Amino acid sequence: KFSDHEERLSGSDREEDEDDVEAALKKEVGQIRASTEQKLRRFQSVESGANNVVFIRTRGIEPENLVHHILKDMHTTKKKKTRVILRMLPISGTCKAFMEDMKKYTETFFEPWFKAPKKGTFQIVYKARNNSHMSREEVIKELAGIVGSLNPENKVDLNNPQYTVVVEIIKTVCCLSVVRDYVLFRKYNLQEVVKSNKEDTTQQNPSSLTEEQNSEVVKPETEEEEKSSKEVKQENK
Repeated sequence: KFSDHEERLSGSDREEDEDDVEAALKKEVGQIRASTEQKLRRFQSVESGANNVVFIRTRGIEPENLVHHILKDMHTTKKKKTRVILRMLPISGTCKAFMEDMKKYTETFFEPWFKAPKKGTFQIVYKARNNSHMSREEVIKELAGIVGSLNPENKVDLNNPQYTVVVEIIKTVCCLSVVRDYVLFRKYNLQEVVKSNKEDTTQQNPSSLTEEQNSEVVKPETEEEEKSSKEVKQENK
């Protein structure tokens, strides 16, 4: 309801009051938006839809640089800083997990790393969760073709590539990233990257076990085998 004073206002005075109200509303809306943005966390957990997979959304941070920094620190210090996280993968882009959508999206997504004059050696690693309609071989073949079309000098290297294209399919979503030092950082495995070089060598070269260790590990299954093994030892002596 208008007061008597408001009813007597001229048309120009009412317009000025309306302008003031509109300006006040815009200011209030701006303050609410600013307050909401401040409340948004730098790291926020998002439901992934797959068991044992946690998706963390970041604000103002490049996922590749963040994860590479974490793994580089762990690789250098050899300090285990987590008990429950197995792998940590950055996700730089997402699209629908259908071949046509992935082809269209990656034609632009791959440009910062592979479009001429930029070039490099690469490999593609693929994993699908809660999804059965995608073909691993088809995805790798199509994406490798797109990388090659951006620059024919891009070459596949499965041993020690400069870049690794990570393709993670979760239900109907395709998560993509291009990472460095994938082999050096043990496929971005936080449990493996902290192991010392000595441990790595022992695991990679089981033949380095001593003869005594081998004799303890390999046990005869039957009495006859045990008897024959004793005879062989006596003959060796």
